[in-house]
Amino acid sequence: MVEFRLRDGTGSIRLRYLVEDTDRHGNVRLYVRRPGQPKVRLLERPGTDAFMAEYKAAIGRQVPATRRTKTPAKDPASLRFLCQQWYQDADFRTLSRSTQHIRQLALDSLCDQRDIQGRCLGDKPFAMMEPRHIRAIRDDKADTPAAANNLVGYLRLLFTWAVNTERATRNPARDVPKLTLPNPDGHHTWTPSEIAKFEAHHPIGTQARLAMAILYYTGLRRSDAVLLGRQHISNGWIRITLQKNKARNPTTIEIPLLPELAAIIEATPTTQGNLNLLTTSFGKPYSTEGFGNRFRDWCNEAGLPHCSAHGLRKSRSTALAESGATERELMAWNGWHSATEATRYTRKANQRTLAGRAADKLMEQKMDKTVPPKPAKTSGGDK
Repeated sequence: MVEFRLRDGTGSIRLRYLVEDTDRHGNVRLYVRRPGQPKVRLLERPGTDAFMAEYKAAIGRQVPATRRTKTPAKDPASLRFLCQQWYQDADFRTLSRSTQHIRQLALDSLCDQRDIQGRCLGDKPFAMMEPRHIRAIRDDKADTPAAANNLVGYLRLLFTWAVNTERATRNPARDVPKLTLPNPDGHHTWTPSEIAKFEAHHPIGTQARLAMAILYYTGLRRSDAVLLGRQHISNGWIRITLQKNKARNPTTIEIPLLPELAAIIEATPTTQGNLNLLTTSFGKPYSTEGFGNRFRDWCNEAGLPHCSAHGLRKSRSTALAESGATERELMAWNGWHSATEATRYTRKANQRTLAGRAADKLMEQKMDKTVPPKPAKTSGGDK
């Protein structure tokens, strides 16, 4: 729920189901988001009569929930048939359900796209795909470079599987480079002042404050944070099996329960009979996506529309690195199997430390120049 000041200056108004989203350019967009309904963007200026009329129309809009039916592809040479065969592969089915869904959604959407002749891309022969076709698919999504890069990655995986299973002779996506992202660091990393601002708006005892504390003091992903409960806490330690790659390569981490988090957990009322620490207003556990949407609302309410749940995970890793944690220690805390992510954080922390030392040396040099030299001692007595 977002609060707006009326244009005539007579006061402000809070509108139900109204949310703010910030795009990659920093522009704030307004949407009506009702449970079970698609988001509806509002284009009029907030607080005006036109805006209120647009808002009421969006509230009254009812779109029946539809389930997309996937018609089995009939042509074994088509891209759609290849995709559907991949979805049935044993390795693909060992991926987490969310990963399967995301990849399948992206590839099915690609197959449903039509060329200038009106033919679906999914009906075309996959053996005829060239790198130039992959580049065209990528460039068509240049307005959303992260999504474009993800799609290129999924096509690489698809054709790698096709080559390995002798369904294809080459991988046209292998050498197609990904787009340069405008923000290569991804989600914004929360600053200490932003954390303090969120805490000031959401006091201890609220679900919002508990959610922030869990994300920040543990560094867990959303999918793990929604499952965290007292059954995972024992003798001052948290032990939990991470959801990412749980089916293929499960990772269990043990991290200390920091005193700040322990105090907030004890001060926050929990739903009787529910092991999960985070619950909805109905006392039910959150889904990963539902929690992400709710946390987005809490950030908006605190005046932090550019902050996200994942940004707190990055903030925790940054704090650990700046406190002197090694790459191995970061890997152990976050459950990383590769040092790639850990190296990124330690490199930034080392750069900051070295820059600080350089500044100290510069200040010492300035101090040496400003202190007047001591008078030289003369030998012998006065003449």
